[in-house]
Amino acid sequence: MQRILDACCGSRMFWFDKDNPDVVYADNRELSDTLCDGRTLNVAPDVIADFRSMPFADESFYMVVFDPPHLLQAGTESWLAKKYGRLNRDTWREDLKRGFAECMRVLKPNGTLIFKWNEDQVSLSELKKLFPQPPLFGNKRSKTHWIVFMKEQRVEA
Repeated sequence: MQRILDACCGSRMFWFDKDNPDVVYADNRELSDTLCDGRTLNVAPDVIADFRSMPFADESFYMVVFDPPHLLQAGTESWLAKKYGRLNRDTWREDLKRGFAECMRVLKPNGTLIFKWNEDQVSLSELKKLFPQPPLFGNKRSKTHWIVFMKEQRVEA
């Protein structure tokens, strides 16, 4: 049983072990390309899935990593869009709300959600308004933020 979900794995850039057997790597795309600097970019998820509607049962994972696209402005064929993906300018707020809700749905009670965001085009303060609960902690001083949430434990009546 895999205990961790990376809901938007992309090329698995931040993973020390890009083939960690404890992780389900999911993304909505597959891609193999050579970037303008000659590096190869491979997006090869275990599961093709849209973070807004994931094919996993409720309460499947102890940890979910949610690193959605953060760019509103990037050319379709730009290396930035290829590497990081791109948000829909018209629906990004609703898309991220739905993505957060889906990540919480597949997370076990008391599970941990690690959220990564770069505020180059959308500020963290604007983004936090979309989520129904405040984060527990995270770094606040750089442009790229790692923020931690915990799913509430259900109380049985």
